[in-house]
Amino acid sequence: MHCGSAMSTTVTGSPPRGQAASHRRDPGGQAAPRARRWLRLPRASTTPGKLWLARAGLVILCLAWGALATLMVIQHASAAHDVAATDESLSLDAQQIYQSLADADVTVSTAYLYGRTGPYQDRVRYQHDIAVAAADLKAATAASGGTSIGASLSTLSDALPIYTGYVEDGQIYNSLGYPAGGSFIQAASEEMHLTMLPAARSVYAQENAKLMKASAQATGVPLAVITLVAGLAVCVLLFRVQRWLSGRTHRTVNIGLSLASLGMLAALIWLVVALAGSRSDLLQATEHGSGPAQTLAQADITALQARGDQTLNLISRTGDANFQQDFHAAQSNLSTELSSAGAQSAADGAGPITAAGRAATAWFAVNQRAQQLDAAHEYGTETQLEIGAGPGTAGTLFGQLEGDLEAAINADQAVFASNAAAGSDALSGLEAGVIVLALVIAVGCGWGLTRRLSEYR
Repeated sequence: MHCGSAMSTTVTGSPPRGQAASHRRDPGGQAAPRARRWLRLPRASTTPGKLWLARAGLVILCLAWGALATLMVIQHASAAHDVAATDESLSLDAQQIYQSLADADVTVSTAYLYGRTGPYQDRVRYQHDIAVAAADLKAATAASGGTSIGASLSTLSDALPIYTGYVEDGQIYNSLGYPAGGSFIQAASEEMHLTMLPAARSVYAQENAKLMKASAQATGVPLAVITLVAGLAVCVLLFRVQRWLSGRTHRTVNIGLSLASLGMLAALIWLVVALAGSRSDLLQATEHGSGPAQTLAQADITALQARGDQTLNLISRTGDANFQQDFHAAQSNLSTELSSAGAQSAADGAGPITAAGRAATAWFAVNQRAQQLDAAHEYGTETQLEIGAGPGTAGTLFGQLEGDLEAAINADQAVFASNAAAGSDALSGLEAGVIVLALVIAVGCGWGLTRRLSEYR
């Protein structure tokens, strides 16, 4: 009995030796409960739960801020690059097309007044203007890529051979002494003023609008302010989490969170310095470079139109009041444009603008004398006053005005180019830097809180 009872107790109280060994070797016996404990999230009301939520929240917020900052930097850098690349874009081509066409028209009209054979230098200048306009038109058409300016460029491409054909016919008839030469020159001028110059002005205006849009985007502050405020909010949150963690764990410094805080401060300082420097340079480029240069380009166009009115009035010899009315309007516009450009230009452009103002005043004064001669039908004297090469003639003063305007435009374009390049360079490397720092901040938050969370497992 005792023996049987003992055997029964042995059988039921402990597993066989083989089974006990098998149980000790079973990997799932302890690993499965450990895995379940690892996957089971702690309750939010406990310290481990709060640590887990803080870790997840900070990592997500830091990555989200990094994405926002990267997007903002990409937008500003892209716009700044577009502004800096304006010297190689359609904007400069459009400006040169307009000026070349207007100058060609004035040159042809002036050369006609010399008689059967105009000055050789005028023929060379006309051919150069047409060649430059054709080359810029070809480049602008290739670069336009079917944009909204395509119709205006197509109009110019179609009208240019028509205009040159009229000029060629006018020069042939004029060389033979036929009065029809003047009619062809007037027809060419009408084609220029009614078709070509409006199309060129449309291209120029649209490209300037694109430049202003890019400049406004590159110097805009709303998205940059949002990004910086969001970064400051993350900094405050990092400070509060570290303060709370210090109170709970009685440890003053958390290396991971401290690294994240330093990374965020470095990112914010870099953003502020780069954006402020870029904005300052780009504003300088537009306000004291491209802005006055565009005004001066319009002043040059106004002067060319007024000169064209002078010569066409002589060619027609009608004393048409419309010519004089247009000339007086051009005089008023040119004075306003030079005054505006002088107030905006940097020091290098101020001197040529002042000289251009003096030349314009003297030129318009000569025109008053020409009007008197025209009214008295003294066309020979009027012609010599308009196209003569001596001092005090309209031709000489107009040449001085053109030279001063060109020097002022070149000075302002140099200011624009240097400052625009500096504004674009200020953002170099910022995109990659923000991405790296955002990852460092997120990793620092995750690592610092994971170390504390592991102490509760």
